[in-house]
Amino acid sequence: MATIKDIALNANVSASTVSRVLNNDQTLSVATATRERILKIAEELQYKAVKKRKSGHKAVTGFAPKIGIVMQQSLEEELSDPYFLSIRQGIESECNARGIISTELFRINNQNGDQISEKDGLIIIGKLNEEIIKNYSSNIENIVYIDDSPDEDLYDSVVIDFEKATNKVLDHLLGIGYQRIGYIGGRQREYREQHDSREIAFKKRMKKEGTFREEDIYIGEYTMTQGYDLMKEAIKNASLPDAFFIASDPMAIGAEQALREANINVPNEVAIVGFDDIEMAKFAITPLTTVKVHTWEMGRAGVNLLLDRMNGRKMPVKVTFPTEITIRESCGSKSSIQKPLK
Repeated sequence: MATIKDIALNANVSASTVSRVLNNDQTLSVATATRERILKIAEELQYKAVKKRKSGHKAVTGFAPKIGIVMQQSLEEELSDPYFLSIRQGIESECNARGIISTELFRINNQNGDQISEKDGLIIIGKLNEEIIKNYSSNIENIVYIDDSPDEDLYDSVVIDFEKATNKVLDHLLGIGYQRIGYIGGRQREYREQHDSREIAFKKRMKKEGTFREEDIYIGEYTMTQGYDLMKEAIKNASLPDAFFIASDPMAIGAEQALREANINVPNEVAIVGFDDIEMAKFAITPLTTVKVHTWEMGRAGVNLLLDRMNGRKMPVKVTFPTEITIRESCGSKSSIQKPLK
């Protein structure tokens, strides 16, 4: 039987693109010719969705569940920071692999909760306002959260341990000789008073090390532009930290550009570490050391949890994914760097 990978190989595109075309994802920006080529190859290979084959997955035997994917990000925000986009693509890929084609995407910027009442289950990506959660979930029993766990005694969730990931970064930077480390991060517009878990963990660890400086903390929004602006603000101060932990790769890439414009070398004068390991991180002017988050797999796991719930499981499950540091050139060893004379 033909698979999505077979179609992708023949069409010379990614499996993700094939999945989204077959699921009629209207947010996918792809040339008409490419879309038509994918559909033609799928037809020629006699591709059939998994639910049409003999399947051992009870969750999709006998009915096609209607699943809603709920996000707070606008399309523009999602495209500017691929973290949440990758989670969504993982969800869509797993749905397609299991023969579930009745999925619908809702963005809270332009959708109302009453439009989701007929779904068999919801997968919610990221944080949502409590009142919005109630509107979305009032008539829906099966709900999975990805990248948030508002009530682990009630809902399934897929998360990462932000505190552990932050400490991995600081272990690395402190271990290669950096002591004065700054932080650039963000907060969601809806939660301006709620500190990010990485920010909290950073402050806790640096206070424990006895090297915490409040003036080395810069907070904005999770965009490349904000990373650029916040680093510009840091450069204006009398002295810069030797290294920065930056809470998203797009922010880190923006920050690197600000340093470059100020003729400050990365990593010879300031080292930086990002977070997410998005594809563009390795193509930055100075390839970016960053925390790798398995966002695609988190999305797939969310679908599996939801189908398991639909299959009768009552006990909520919380899955915590591991993270790891991808070492690149942006954080050279402090002990091996000689700063240029000024």
